[in-house]
Amino acid sequence: MPHVYIEALSRHIGETVELKGWLTGSRSSGKIAFLQLRDGTGFVQGVVVKSEVAEAVFATARSLTQETSVVVTGTVRADERSPSGVELAVTGVRVVAPPHPASCALAPQDAAQDEYPITPKEHGVDFLMERRHLYLRHRGPWAIMRIRDELERAIHDFFAERGFLRFDAPLFMPTAVEGTTNLFEIDLFGEDTAYLSQSGQLYAEAGALAYGKVYTFGPTFRAEKSKTRKHLLEFWMIEPEVAYLEHEESMQLQEELLVYLVSRVLDKRAQELALLGREVSKLLPSAQGNYPRLSYDEALALLAEHGEPLSWGDDFGAPHETILGNAFDRPLFIHSWPAKTKAFYMQPYDHDPSRVKCADVIAPEGFGEIIGGSQRIHDYAFLKQRLVEHQLPEEAFAWYLDLRKYGSVPHSGFGLGLERTLAWLTGVTHLREVIPFPRMLTRMYP
Repeated sequence: MPHVYIEALSRHIGETVELKGWLTGSRSSGKIAFLQLRDGTGFVQGVVVKSEVAEAVFATARSLTQETSVVVTGTVRADERSPSGVELAVTGVRVVAPPHPASCALAPQDAAQDEYPITPKEHGVDFLMERRHLYLRHRGPWAIMRIRDELERAIHDFFAERGFLRFDAPLFMPTAVEGTTNLFEIDLFGEDTAYLSQSGQLYAEAGALAYGKVYTFGPTFRAEKSKTRKHLLEFWMIEPEVAYLEHEESMQLQEELLVYLVSRVLDKRAQELALLGREVSKLLPSAQGNYPRLSYDEALALLAEHGEPLSWGDDFGAPHETILGNAFDRPLFIHSWPAKTKAFYMQPYDHDPSRVKCADVIAPEGFGEIIGGSQRIHDYAFLKQRLVEHQLPEEAFAWYLDLRKYGSVPHSGFGLGLERTLAWLTGVTHLREVIPFPRMLTRMYP
């Protein structure tokens, strides 16, 4: 008898199969037991009819408790009412392990404490996050992590199809990428100090000048004492870098990437989006391209029209990004930022050195910035001057200056935040929902 995963059951209608998984819930009418089953690839209902199975099988089916691991045999039959399109006519049930195998040796008052804690009733956020290791089994987190997996695969496929090299940047850094103080400091055996990476960009630039076009994909860390829904202490970034790529071409690459990613998720993870209740109609325009582009000054004017005036040179906060994102039905580029608000390595415009060739991508529906990118300074003397202006230690960036000393070329890159992009695609309100185990100012367990 073949072992078949739930996601493949629709290809085995009429066949008797074996399913290995867990019970998420059950109900019984006396003569029929309905088993809600999962196996990691999906969810399906098993139906046990008392008159069609051995008495012991029916008794076992009715005695199962939540999260008991089981091996179930049965015949696959079509069911249009089921999200998976099938159900299982169960003929056999074998218990692998109950959720609390030691409970038989416990005193009655202790046994209840060993029962599976996440029940069908409503639970608070803190309760579920304290039990994140178990909550990942449930439908919402299951759907989000499946979409996360698809998004990561799509990112790799996009760059592989375009000839990019996967380039791994170090997580230990000798200094900050952008000269900020939001760093996690590491004591290297009392001999030196290092910092957890804020970005792989500088190393990706070295990769681009060696291999033409590369991308990094890994965790990054920000020591910000922030409790907002858009911040994590540890998150994942995708950072492409391309030699001989100008700023306008970089924005085109960013748009192509987002169109590809949204289209892929809509195509491959429709079931998961439906389970989350995500309105896919709101994502469809983002899969079509033609993303609007506003200059920084045009964005200021739009904000002023909505009662949020800013001074020239001010950065945008969450409320401003929400206003800008809600003005369009697809991601928006904000370009031509004031040089004084951006990082030291960004290339100014020739006709206006007060502005730099960079752009932020704002997601619609209030999800904020998901991409930041720019053309990098490729002139050695000018980059060295910028280091001085930003009061950064030249010795820490000596290797970075070397990239401009030997065969420098115009080059551009950007960083896409995986969790912020995923929050937008899934429609969830907090980044803690879209990473398996969130690391936050108030959350380090489990």
